[in-house]
Amino acid sequence: MRPLISTAFVSLDGVVEAPGGEPGYRNSGWTFKDMEFLPEAFEIKGREQEEATAMLFGRVSYEAFSPLWPDMAEFATYKPMPKYVLSTTLGEDDLVPGWGETTILRSLDEVAALKESEGGPITMHGSATLNRNLSDAGLIDRYHLLVFPLLLGAGKRLFSTTDKDTQKLKLIEHEAYANGVQKNVFDVVH
Repeated sequence: MRPLISTAFVSLDGVVEAPGGEPGYRNSGWTFKDMEFLPEAFEIKGREQEEATAMLFGRVSYEAFSPLWPDMAEFATYKPMPKYVLSTTLGEDDLVPGWGETTILRSLDEVAALKESEGGPITMHGSATLNRNLSDAGLIDRYHLLVFPLLLGAGKRLFSTTDKDTQKLKLIEHEAYANGVQKNVFDVVH
């Protein structure tokens, strides 16, 4: 089975909305505003590119990343990588050309089938709504979280508030950095 890895920048209170400066959110850009940049805190991002064999997005994150990432040198290894977008509304004409093979998935069952296919790890960047749905369906295998020492209050959350059975996680890697950011890598105990 291919592991599905959710990778996110998250505030201490669970917000994942607009970490890089996306418009329309009050605290947009919170990962770099008034935050000392320490390259070692982002080492995991380079490792993700080396280990990933495919990427999964929700529609909103795909529409945010696809105009920018194909031409960014720091994401060059993602360019030829197969991409999957879970969307009930996106059409083939909405896909960005020149960013590797992109397949539209229409259901969580199709994500489950993708995980059963041949290949290595699938990473999912951003995609708050998709993350919540996949987590609730038990389809996420690992979390790569960079937790920022901020309380943002309102905003899209990484985890749902659905009443469900306990989902146990096993901490497999962690580190705290001088700027207060914490790296937490958890395996989901299935």
